[in-house]
Amino acid sequence: MTHISTHKTKSRVAVIGAGIGGLTAAALLAHRGYSVLVLDQALVPGGCASTFKRQGFTFDVGATQVAGLEPGGIHHRIFSELAIDLPAATPCDPACAVYLPGESTPINVWRDPQKWQEERQKQFPGSEPFWRMMAVLFEASWQFQGRDPVLPPRNLWDLWQLAQAVRPSTLITVPYTLFTVGDALRFYGLGKDQRLRTFLDLQLKLYSQVSAEETALLYAATALSVSQLPQGLFHLQGSMQVLSDRLVTSLERDGGKLLMRHTVEKIQVENDQAHAVVIRNQKTGEVWREVVDHVVANVTVQNLVQLLGEKAPSGYQNRVEKLPLASGAFVVYLGVDISAIPPGCPPHLQFLYDVNAPIGENNSLFVSVSHPGDGRAPEGKATIIASSFVDPTPWWQGDNYRQLKQQYTEDAIARLGQYFYLKPETIIHVEAATPRTFAHYTGRDRGIVGGIGQRIPTFGPFGFANRTPIQNLWLVGDSTHPGEGTAGVSYSALTVVRQIQAEF
Repeated sequence: MTHISTHKTKSRVAVIGAGIGGLTAAALLAHRGYSVLVLDQALVPGGCASTFKRQGFTFDVGATQVAGLEPGGIHHRIFSELAIDLPAATPCDPACAVYLPGESTPINVWRDPQKWQEERQKQFPGSEPFWRMMAVLFEASWQFQGRDPVLPPRNLWDLWQLAQAVRPSTLITVPYTLFTVGDALRFYGLGKDQRLRTFLDLQLKLYSQVSAEETALLYAATALSVSQLPQGLFHLQGSMQVLSDRLVTSLERDGGKLLMRHTVEKIQVENDQAHAVVIRNQKTGEVWREVVDHVVANVTVQNLVQLLGEKAPSGYQNRVEKLPLASGAFVVYLGVDISAIPPGCPPHLQFLYDVNAPIGENNSLFVSVSHPGDGRAPEGKATIIASSFVDPTPWWQGDNYRQLKQQYTEDAIARLGQYFYLKPETIIHVEAATPRTFAHYTGRDRGIVGGIGQRIPTFGPFGFANRTPIQNLWLVGDSTHPGEGTAGVSYSALTVVRQIQAEF
């Protein structure tokens, strides 16, 4: 059965994707008086920041840390406007304990700036001029970002928002716009400091998807500094799901509607303007057209081009097709007895196993460990989540998928066993996710994660705009400025809400 919904009292917005970016945009628009419909093909909202339960354990699917909960931070600002409480959270300190190959003492990324300065001076002698420059760039960039610039600007209104955010202090960043971290290391005579470069490669791969050599310096300045006070990274009480649950509560309180297990099959465009979405109810198979005034797509740029089909502007489509291959993720989820966790284990760790092999492909693991009483494991138990970036291509080829998944799982557990006490008697539950798993549950093209690599041609002023070439079609999420993470996608959502409001 097909029916067309045309009922219209106030501006109607369809939001594709109930990840944090989509839910934030939806909740803000509903709160500001728009008629909002959110559609997602998954079982539960949250996208890559959702959760699943097994045998009494609660596992965060992808994201495990949150930035922006501090006063003035993006989540704090948005939750204040929506008049909902921020979830309970504990600061991550250290934000991460990084283990380089063959080293048994970690590099601790402390929350206290003084402690972090002392740590890096001890770990990387002679590097302080580099870190001081990063601190100066971060301060200027952070203040600029806090004034809500629109990047990249696509019309006069966007340009005006950008101009209003600029101050004399912002101009210090301008000469560094085309610098990478690799350039900065060479500038300070640190180009051959292999240990420092390895540490930066590991950390930046988490935040920018690419190595220090390729990461835009201005992006790196924020990514590497945001874990220190007065900002910081946080570990949510309960699970990452509490963020999306609260946004859903706000959305529905303000009259918005969320439909899970509903797939958007197409964005319909007439006269270069988005005007409807074609929706399929997965349970009943019913298909219908929802006529709307705006479409907010919380999807990857690759998915956006697919949703537009033949209506995708050729220049936009070409740009997407020419993007370097994005990363997928392999994640192993372990439910363990508490005896598997070493005493004093930090909540987040990073391991690199071979300095000569590329980061990812099970050569490095980012690990999150639950705390006693944080709601993720029964008493006397704990969760360990370990993720590695992978090339998504092999996971979609040939017929050895199960074998590949088994091999990666065994390798990851063996690697983790060098730090944790992992034996048959301490492991209670094992599960793994691959790019195929992420594609199935999040709908993301080929199961790619983390957005577009923050290289010079794709970061900030040169990235994909929230305002697409098609009128009334907006892009939020990790394909746009300022990039990945719950804080980043929430910022992109706030930008789009402001842009939509400015249309009237």
